[in-house]
Amino acid sequence: MCEAEGCGPIGRFDHIGIAVYSIERARGFFEGVLGAKLRRTSVDRSGDFKVGIFDLHNFCIELLEPVNPNGFLAKFLAKRGEGVHHITIQTPELKKKIIAMEEKGVRVVDKHLHDPDFLDAFISPNSAHGILIQLGQTSGPLNNPPYWQDQEDES
Repeated sequence: MCEAEGCGPIGRFDHIGIAVYSIERARGFFEGVLGAKLRRTSVDRSGDFKVGIFDLHNFCIELLEPVNPNGFLAKFLAKRGEGVHHITIQTPELKKKIIAMEEKGVRVVDKHLHDPDFLDAFISPNSAHGILIQLGQTSGPLNNPPYWQDQEDES
């Protein structure tokens, strides 16, 4: 199934986004049971949700709490309850990879490709076996540099 060009991985796993009713209530489990450390909380620039960034030995768990009662996250929770919302893959050359995926019939939505400080897009769950996959070319929530920059430093 793999074609000669572009057979390698699209990128590297960056974090998991989990929808919760309350970051404060969820902290007990993620800190007390798993031992993750809360790095920070903030309201997303859209104003629709609050984000809690937890570090579990350099693995990021992103808790998402709705702020806007009519926003996508509140609707997600009302329909599905708490749980995995999305996974994120650090993706170099994002624009090129989106074009290649769309040429193969993959539905890519919510593209943010014009702000060099925040480049991302989502693969629709309809194209990804029920999973919402975020592709991001910029630094992830733990502010670790994209993995391909580390590789450039080694050369």
